Amino acid sequence: MSFSDYRTALVTGASSGIGAAVVERLRRENIEVHALARSAEPLRKLAEKTGCIPHAIDVTDRATLAELTSWIEFDILVNNAGVDRPKKFLEADEGDIDLIIDVNLRAVLHLCRMIVPGMVARDNGHVINISSIAGAYNFGGNSSYHATKAAVSMLSNQLRIDAFGKRVRVTEICPGRVATDIFAHVHGDDPSIRERFIDGFELPEASDIADAIAYAIGTPVAVNIGHMEITPTLQVMGGLQTARPETQRTKPAVSRP
Repeated sequence: MSFSDYRTALVTGASSGIGAAVVERLRRENIEVHALARSAEPLRKLAEKTGCIPHAIDVTDRATLAELTSWIEFDILVNNAGVDRPKKFLEADEGDIDLIIDVNLRAVLHLCRMIVPGMVARDNGHVINISSIAGAYNFGGNSSYHATKAAVSMLSNQLRIDAFGKRVRVTEICPGRVATDIFAHVHGDDPSIRERFIDGFELPEASDIADAIAYAIGTPVAVNIGHMEITPTLQVMGGLQTARPETQRTKPAVSRP
């Protein structure tokens, strides 16, 4: 299936980073791209640059999403919007958990609910779910984020089962570290954050992820690229660590008569 088989796309989290790069890449294929994000001004600039159609909508605003999807038949859905509040789960905040679930998982579920049945009815469509290596590998301090990304990974597999027999393709993209401004959004806009996560590393760019997505979409209809894990060459997820106890437990004193 070539890009000519698709006409419209919805990209969430489109105001910067991977989302903006995907919008630019799809526009180069003459796809009518509806770019959705909370930040109106970056969207306006992206629209001026690419000719996309901006929608300043919070991805958790279900009523507005339902209105948008009711009058547009989307052939491509790119679920890219995501948030993180990294901390150990033992210190998890109630509001952080709700936000991570609302943006990373609940919005994805509802957008698929709103859009995928139409794809099935038309026997044509492609869902791109941006998950993360955090959905498959463990590292400290992001328990709620890991949980939502693992759920998106399973959803991607289940969508193919639910749409079985129709030409609805589903691709899960699992990025590792990518050179975007996500780290500033999550950890704070401070030069030390860029030094910690980006400076001095050889990292994929947002455009590399967009090109991978374009490859998956551009393959023939008989081909479904189900899963892509995209990491820096110099990043690995494996490793074995064993910790010693911080202190030896002391036996309670025994009193004797």
